[in-house]
Amino acid sequence: MPQLGALEKALRVGEGRRMKRLQEQAAYIATLEPEFQALSGAELRAKTAEFRQRLANGEELDDLLFEAYAAVREARVRESNQRMFDVQMMGGIVLHEGDIAEMKTGEGKTFVASLALYLNALPTVTTRDGRTLGQGVHLITVNDYLAERDAEWNRGVYERLGMTVAFIKQGIQDPALRRLAYEADITYGTNSEFGFDYLRDNMAVSLEGVVQRGHVYGIVDEVDSILIDEARTPLIISGEPTTAAKTYYDFARVVRGLRGAQSKGTKVQDEALAQEYDFLYDEKHKTVAPTESGIEKVERALGIDNLYDPTNVQLVNHLRQALLAEALYKRDDDYVVQDGEVKIVDEFTGRIMEGRRWSEGLHQAIEAKEGVPIQEEHQTLATITLQNYFRLYEKLAGMTGTAKTEEKEFVEIYGLNVVPIPTNVPVKRIDKNDLIFKTAEAKFKAVVKDIKERHEKGQPVLVGTIAVETSEYLSELLKRQGVPHNVLNAKEHAREAEIIKDAGKVGAVTIATNMAGRGVDIKLDDHSRELGGLYVLGTERHEARRIDNQLRGRSGRQGDPGESRFYLSGQDDLVRLFAGDRIYNIMERFKIADDQPMEAKILSNQIENAQKKVEEQNFVARKNVLKYDDVMNVQRKVIYEQRRRVLDGEDLSQEIKEQWLPEVIANVVAQYTSEEVEGEWDLNGLVAAMEQLYGTGVAVEELVGLDQSQIEEEFLDDALDVYSEQEAKVEAIQEGLMRDLERFIVLQVVDTRWREHLENMDYMREGIHLRGMAQKDPLVEYRNEGHLMFQELSRVIREEVILHLYHAQVEATDPSELEQPQNGRGNGHRSYEHQSLAGAEAIAAAGSATATAAIAGGGAVATKPMVKSADQNLGRNDPCWCGSGKKYKRCHGA
Repeated sequence: MPQLGALEKALRVGEGRRMKRLQEQAAYIATLEPEFQALSGAELRAKTAEFRQRLANGEELDDLLFEAYAAVREARVRESNQRMFDVQMMGGIVLHEGDIAEMKTGEGKTFVASLALYLNALPTVTTRDGRTLGQGVHLITVNDYLAERDAEWNRGVYERLGMTVAFIKQGIQDPALRRLAYEADITYGTNSEFGFDYLRDNMAVSLEGVVQRGHVYGIVDEVDSILIDEARTPLIISGEPTTAAKTYYDFARVVRGLRGAQSKGTKVQDEALAQEYDFLYDEKHKTVAPTESGIEKVERALGIDNLYDPTNVQLVNHLRQALLAEALYKRDDDYVVQDGEVKIVDEFTGRIMEGRRWSEGLHQAIEAKEGVPIQEEHQTLATITLQNYFRLYEKLAGMTGTAKTEEKEFVEIYGLNVVPIPTNVPVKRIDKNDLIFKTAEAKFKAVVKDIKERHEKGQPVLVGTIAVETSEYLSELLKRQGVPHNVLNAKEHAREAEIIKDAGKVGAVTIATNMAGRGVDIKLDDHSRELGGLYVLGTERHEARRIDNQLRGRSGRQGDPGESRFYLSGQDDLVRLFAGDRIYNIMERFKIADDQPMEAKILSNQIENAQKKVEEQNFVARKNVLKYDDVMNVQRKVIYEQRRRVLDGEDLSQEIKEQWLPEVIANVVAQYTSEEVEGEWDLNGLVAAMEQLYGTGVAVEELVGLDQSQIEEEFLDDALDVYSEQEAKVEAIQEGLMRDLERFIVLQVVDTRWREHLENMDYMREGIHLRGMAQKDPLVEYRNEGHLMFQELSRVIREEVILHLYHAQVEATDPSELEQPQNGRGNGHRSYEHQSLAGAEAIAAAGSATATAAIAGGGAVATKPMVKSADQNLGRNDPCWCGSGKKYKRCHGA
């Protein structure tokens, strides 16, 4: 047995101490049962009010844990006659402490979560309208079915304790209804719904469009699926399409006639291949590279002189995406085509990822390859990675059956430790060694033989496959052998519940992709138990060990008998790409026949090492995504905080007059007085620029002889006077209207420029890796340039806001004539690139303050370009009536 490192030993010692402490705490909770059993229904319900009062009196949540958990246990007994086990109490304590409880399938994680959710929902907050509500906690799960099911399973328990529960329903976008769901003490929903609501809240044009109340405490169910498997995929809300479809079809047609070859990985070998082929591709890293001959063929076919001319940047990307689609993305493996649409298949679950699209034009390239209608690219309006969304929570916890193999990532990215919780009843499942064949043909022949024998015996069989294509291939083989079976894959997901319901019956054979790995409870009848329980047969190893463990975990739940085994071959993708040569050499050395399996530990170790390599590779990729999004996250927080201040109705006037205006004035002055020699300053240009900015009355002669700081002071003093005049005119129509105007203009300018900034950052991100060729770190370059771009964004926002505030004329008008801005929240779309946001243009109603639109909070007013007044009453900056040529304020108005 290999020696453990010092750190691992320390962790195990610490883990052992924690387990002992958890057991003692669970035992203590059990001693409280008689006390809570003696309570009437009303008295049990009143415990929540008592706990809340004790918190208000200064007690901490930790002080209430034992009693709160005893209350939940008693409520569940009364609701469903189910007493929660001590190991479930242990899991609940881990969740409250903000870590991951690793609990095997069938151990009742849904019930475990209710303990920590109830406890953490006890603190109360006062809303803006004076109501007292629980602070609101979230349970995040992998799909809508589980969100609704788990909320309903626990509803009776929560209500017996006087708490409210709700779930976020996909498709219902009415902000009022979603806000009600978030106002419940405990809210269930999917990671996508929670994430998109956060983005939409930060696109709302009024508080009525904001639905979330904060991120105090969240429990992530199937935490490895959400925080790891889906972590490379950002949440994106998109705007209108920007690219014509014809180009995609043209490139799909052209690359179909090109010849490609798998890269050999060395420069000499690839140079040799480049002489013969039009492009090279790398399956392992999913990359493509056109050769000289390929580029020439594309240029001839499309009538392009030079594909790499700077004006053809987009065409280079079109070629790359078309090659990727042609060579590396396979139908019925990476995606399926249904109802004329290309739909992504989740490699981890085997489910269709509805509403999700690959970005950078890849999805459109695949649509063109398959000859289906192209849904064009959209402008990014808002985006965040799941990692950064979940790091918004003040306290985060998780639960799953398989997390220990990824503990390093959980600790490093989220600060979450993994705590394995013992099963209530020992696991009886027998996990047999892998059987490894030389060829895939021999493997599947043996698989069919094994399934047929088990079926004839009557033992239920669950067959796990990685791809849709494999499940259909195996189904065809079983049909030839007359073995009745069900197939559960992305094409049959609608029948999932029905198929799984019968999967544990005598003689049942179920072929399933990875979608059978989560949220699935296969129950056995008594006869099936007598025959050995559910037999799980894996036809291939997944890249991640925990996905294999999830499949195994379908068998042997709650002390049931069961058995599992994986069949592999030297031609499986994982084996071929990461351990193929070593496996083949070992089998050759022992002269193993093609149809003869090996069951040697040395081979299993090679496979596991290959999985570890892929896991590490994927971890690095996810960390890389996060590092780049961390740059955006800093900027996102600044922008979202600015927006929220506007929606909360904060008075921005002091900030505008004391910070923004001086900064804008200083920037303009600097542009025209940058020369060292005073005589070379462009004072005429400066005055003209200030006239355009705010309508100055300062004359060139007044600036002669002043230094730069004195010029800034002169213009600032003048600009503040003009601002006061503008303010007086607006306030004359309606008191407080100037503050509304300021908020409205800030919101519109920020939203417009932020969207452009996101697009610019996207473009930079796509090409930043090329900096590596100049021996520069792409991440450092991205961070530095991103910082400069954000500084420029801040400058532009402040300058535009100042410009619009001075040039906006406000006049009374009939409110019914105004087109009110909407809170269009639309459907967000997960990953890659997505459908357009319904009402996206309405989110930035008015676009800028120079368009006619309602002022947020203003009501009966409109904004439009200001025209010089013909009023007989002179303003302080108007030319004096005496004809001196000076401003009124510097002449007779002094």
